[in-house]
Amino acid sequence: MRAMMLDHPAPVERRPLRAAEVDLPVLGAGEVLVRVSACAICRTDLHIVEGELPLRRAPIIPGHQIVGRVERAAAPLTPGARVGIAWLHRTCGRCRFCLSGRENLCDAAEFTGWTVNGGYAELTVAPASFVYPLPEGFTDLEAAPLLCAGIIGYRALRATELDRRGGWRGARLGIYGFGAAGHICIQIARARGAEVYVMTRDRERHQKLAAELGATWTGGVMDQPPVKLDAAIIFAPAGELIPVALRALDKGGTLVLGGIHMSPTPPLEYSLLYGERRIVSVANNTRDDGRQFLAEAATVPVRTHAQTFPLDHANEALLALKNDAIRGAGVLVMQ
Repeated sequence: MRAMMLDHPAPVERRPLRAAEVDLPVLGAGEVLVRVSACAICRTDLHIVEGELPLRRAPIIPGHQIVGRVERAAAPLTPGARVGIAWLHRTCGRCRFCLSGRENLCDAAEFTGWTVNGGYAELTVAPASFVYPLPEGFTDLEAAPLLCAGIIGYRALRATELDRRGGWRGARLGIYGFGAAGHICIQIARARGAEVYVMTRDRERHQKLAAELGATWTGGVMDQPPVKLDAAIIFAPAGELIPVALRALDKGGTLVLGGIHMSPTPPLEYSLLYGERRIVSVANNTRDDGRQFLAEAATVPVRTHAQTFPLDHANEALLALKNDAIRGAGVLVMQ
């Protein structure tokens, strides 16, 4: 099969992914073989390709927002079923995290496109119990960004705890960075009744899209919104935004860090945390996150904005992502 392989991390400007013909994946017990139709790109892919996340397997096929059809099945799936494969590939099921509903923290977890081969390929495998049946209301292109940008964004929304602190209606939510996750998050938050304030450095594409999706206000990443926020989410991998976002929070507010990697955080003045402000990170996702998000996304309904790239243009797609040149989400398509 055709695949894009990473042998050694390098700046994406050097085109580190290589096109290759590789052996078909070997199907293990309880796994399904999926023919990939679309795989959305993610900033986590960029962190892996450029070495900001240590390479856990080499060579590796990246990609963890996969949509395809089952070719060989394990119960309860059947051949021909359309499914999604996300970042969390499998967990041990036995540790204290798995047994307490926190499988996202499992120390023995495997991750699609990082510790096992992912979706920058024509075929891939995954445990049947870790794939998602997809709502019929989404095309393959629309569904692919939901499988990480959407699921992780959903977990970030949950981490704000706005549902327990006065509810979503009328709540003021800030979003820092407005790529794939941000443009999905805003749709869920607005459907719940929140006002959304978007801070992003790209004015031509990202601020314009935020306004089209109903942002109450848009500004630059270092700008202070016109009101104090009840909660904020940072999707940009920029540690220097943490004190900026804390200054925008009202007392009792929560700042959620939505990425797997961030640049160093500058020193924080205690006054930024005083007033019972808090910072919480989001690590991976649980399968319940995925199921609940896909159900709510279908009800809203969420509409993703996708820019497509052929599989063998994966380097160019990641370069566009790095330069904030994608409006919405980038998606690799098989030809």
